[in-house]
Amino acid sequence: MLLLRLLDVYSIVVLVAVVTSWVQLSPDNPIVKVTRGLTEPLLGPIRKVLPAMGGLDLSPMVLLMGLQLIRRLLY
Repeated sequence: MLLLRLLDVYSIVVLVAVVTSWVQLSPDNPIVKVTRGLTEPLLGPIRKVLPAMGGLDLSPMVLLMGLQLIRRLLY
């Protein structure tokens, strides 16, 4: 099913965004621009709802769990 594959690809994009934030690549890096452009529309609102965790950003984990939940509901 195409939607399941898209969810899988988007999950990988989220993971790439996490890894690039750990490596601290330049914001001008094309990979950073693409991953942020694709993930920030969903991560931003999640960050606003989550309580502060001492500098730890748990929004990607929440997003990945939500994607997995959607995937399971579809399959």
